[in-house]
Amino acid sequence: MTTLITGAGLVGTSFAICALARGEKVVFLDPIPREDYLDSRLGAGSYTLIAEDARHLPGVLAAIEEHGADTVLHTTGLIGKRAEDPLHLGMDLNINATIAVCEAVRLAGVKRLLSISTFGSYDWRRTAPDGVMKEDFPLGSGTAYSNTKAAQELILEAYSNRYGFEVAIVRPANVFGMGHFWGGSGGGEKCHTLVESGIRGVPARIPEEQTMSFEYVYSNDIGRALDLCATRDLARYNVFNIGIGAVTTFDELVAAVRASLPNLEIEIVPGTPPVSRTDHMDIGRARDVLGWEPEYTLEAGFAAYVEEMRSALGANE
Repeated sequence: MTTLITGAGLVGTSFAICALARGEKVVFLDPIPREDYLDSRLGAGSYTLIAEDARHLPGVLAAIEEHGADTVLHTTGLIGKRAEDPLHLGMDLNINATIAVCEAVRLAGVKRLLSISTFGSYDWRRTAPDGVMKEDFPLGSGTAYSNTKAAQELILEAYSNRYGFEVAIVRPANVFGMGHFWGGSGGGEKCHTLVESGIRGVPARIPEEQTMSFEYVYSNDIGRALDLCATRDLARYNVFNIGIGAVTTFDELVAAVRASLPNLEIEIVPGTPPVSRTDHMDIGRARDVLGWEPEYTLEAGFAAYVEEMRSALGANE
């Protein structure tokens, strides 16, 4: 069994850890060399890496057919403000890569396509009546990132309806863990800064706009959710919220890091005031259909993150 993963980042490698543990072969498709990062997370020689752009249909199709992939995980995309700087690049990568991947899946006869969306795909200009966002809440908040992720989901649904292959879409909260953050995850980079600064014993400089209340999920939990999406019997089309099921304030986030790094110092860099969210995602569907619940509390997730970061920094110094 083989899974092709577009994008060699935190989410893809978190799934790959689970897939490799059950004997799955994993092939990454990414135009930027990522061997150092992949080796650090997965181990040298445990994966195949193809230098290819997910927007290039012939290249994606060739990768699927050459390696006999029966599952595809699509993670390629730009996040947050990166998706609008410039806007046409965010639209091109987030939408056209999805179309190319869907076409390749159709042409190759792949049975199941997994795709990473985001809790940012919801229309956060609205408020859920009970303060909880379920999977049927309206999508698209008007930003490039939100609207392109909503468009991705609609494209996936249309392809699944027309051609019959299975789709599982995961909408994670802000994922934290050992990533490289090329895609533009401001929240992920913030968590990285907190952990690395705490280990190094220097103040963590956090932009003011990143001090908002937010919902998080540790990377191991998102990897496990994707692995369940890849291996469980599912309906043809599925959407799952994946988070801890609660909103975390910045002070609570810092406290969770300080549980492992008690001497962490914070320096807030003045700038744009934060926009906090009070609604959180409902994770009941993931629990009921996948049998998934988060295994890591915020503190436990950061404890594991600190351990992995210490190991990585020790190897590089």
